[in-house]
Amino acid sequence: MAVTIPESIRSSATAGERLLFRTLKTFLPDDYIVYFEPEIQGKRPDFVIIGPDLGIVVLEVKDYTKNTLLQVNHDEWHIVATSEEQAIIKSPMKQARDYTFHLVDVLKKDKNLIQLDGKYKFNLKFPYGHGVVFTRMTSKDFIKHDLYTVIEPNLCLTRDEIDPDKEEFSEEILMEKILNMFVVPFRLKEPLSLEDINAIRYHLFPEVRISAEFKAPVPYQDQLLLSLHDIKTMDLHQENLAKQIGDKNRLIRGVAGSGKTIILASRAKMLLKQNPNWKILILCYNISLANSIQQMIHHMLNEPEDLFDFDPNVKAVQNQNIIVRNFHAWLKNDLKIKENNLSQIIEKIEQRETILPSYDAVLIDEGQDFEADWLRLVSLLINADTQSLLLVEDRAQTIYKRKRSYLQDTGLSFQGRSKVLSINYRNTSQIVKFAWDFYRKHSVFNRKVVNRELDGEIIAPQSTKRKGPEPGIIKAATFFDEMRLVSRQIKKLHEERKVPLDEILILYRVKRNHKYPIIDLIKRSLEEYKIPFYWITENDVSKRSFKKDDGKVKISTIDSSKGLDFQAVFIVNVDSMPFPLEEDKEREVSLLYIGMTRAKQFLCLSYSGESEFTSYLDAKLLERKQLKDGIEIVN
Repeated sequence: MAVTIPESIRSSATAGERLLFRTLKTFLPDDYIVYFEPEIQGKRPDFVIIGPDLGIVVLEVKDYTKNTLLQVNHDEWHIVATSEEQAIIKSPMKQARDYTFHLVDVLKKDKNLIQLDGKYKFNLKFPYGHGVVFTRMTSKDFIKHDLYTVIEPNLCLTRDEIDPDKEEFSEEILMEKILNMFVVPFRLKEPLSLEDINAIRYHLFPEVRISAEFKAPVPYQDQLLLSLHDIKTMDLHQENLAKQIGDKNRLIRGVAGSGKTIILASRAKMLLKQNPNWKILILCYNISLANSIQQMIHHMLNEPEDLFDFDPNVKAVQNQNIIVRNFHAWLKNDLKIKENNLSQIIEKIEQRETILPSYDAVLIDEGQDFEADWLRLVSLLINADTQSLLLVEDRAQTIYKRKRSYLQDTGLSFQGRSKVLSINYRNTSQIVKFAWDFYRKHSVFNRKVVNRELDGEIIAPQSTKRKGPEPGIIKAATFFDEMRLVSRQIKKLHEERKVPLDEILILYRVKRNHKYPIIDLIKRSLEEYKIPFYWITENDVSKRSFKKDDGKVKISTIDSSKGLDFQAVFIVNVDSMPFPLEEDKEREVSLLYIGMTRAKQFLCLSYSGESEFTSYLDAKLLERKQLKDGIEIVN
């Protein structure tokens, strides 16, 4: 079964489009992608099919009958329109061909997607084709009315070839015809790789872009070509969700690393594109996460649809319509409200005794951290005509005691308006298993864990097949020794594994304990090993102004790391957890789980004292020793 984007076809689609959609979804291979009416730089072909062994095929769909057609030739068709009036239109085959070459022109600019030598130099390295689907005419109709003289048989599909209920239908013939819809047919010697397909999606659909290493276009044998590396895009499930969230109030529940924040940012960009005059508010709890989302939105809005338009010297556009705030900054600076006055303000708004700024859309990240009054206030300030509220949450990352009933809190029902993201894309399968095993062992909510049910409290993560080293565990005699070992590992990762310093994060629970000035010793050790660093959580100013790609190792509390991710994460002084002064042990469990799931590739936990959590790590070390695993922290 092919992947379709969107997952389901809109109800206003024609009967023929719905039939073709179902047939392609059911009978094309699992690794094919079928786009229905995608917008590609101002054009909207009916269907675009991408397949590793196929290349790209564009299909135009026509619900014509033999009575619709008056006169046809290769260039234009005289038809009877729905209003019974005659009309002259471009030949559907020419229309499909024009769409195809529009896509090809976009893709041929990428050096990685073309042939660089030989007979077909500067042509795409994979085949591309087009066809027309006639959903209400059969092959017999085409023969009877001599239509095959105008439409080549191998470039069209008729009703009997796409309708599984017809006796003449054959899955093999359908596949064979799609595989041969090429003007210059050739078979791929090797299937397109995942990187190739992601590059195609990256160019055709700017909304799925996350990042890429971009070098300014340079001439290559007199051709100006783009050179993109390390392309990152949303995966197909994330793309589907971002494009099909729907209007009004929506809830997304996802595990750590499932791309919730990326989907939220992409959703904000799409809303602004569809509604340029909308005032859009993005809220979260953490200052550092708000800063990170702000940078993500800024990057998304300033990336041109056509990358040849990219000029790093041009001053970036500051969009005023998307506002990103952490909740308390928004309350204080935008609304001029004190938190202890919230109840009275909410009452005044409900009784229409006060007027506050309103928003056409509000998107809330880490919604599990929002109190009932906060959500109530937000929902009262949403434009009544749009009612556009997107809530994103993961209850396994709850670190504040919040009772949760979104219907009571917002006055909006999310029943039937929720989506679950259960696949963790951020972490390696080793990190996912390590973090989840810890959470399941220590959380009092482990009996409420569910897989896909929307009414469950906690969603169990499913890992991708991406592999990496087992999380490292360092047990030291003192915190001095612990930090020396951590600093050495950071140097080793940077020098031997080429992990950029700004992709390394050190997390701590407390600034100081009764034995050590924790943060001072972290900084002193990094200075000793000549490792540049930036302390994110030094104060509110440092939280608001940190930039990830500054060439420095980052230092943060675990609380403030929510929503962030780094290639390598070191959680130090684990023996300070669970923190003795924290009455809610469940919060400590969630905090350590959050910390561990910040790591994309490398995770290391270190300690030099004893606690309930270090006892668990001791048992893990013993287990590894008994298995003679001999795992190093950095292999």
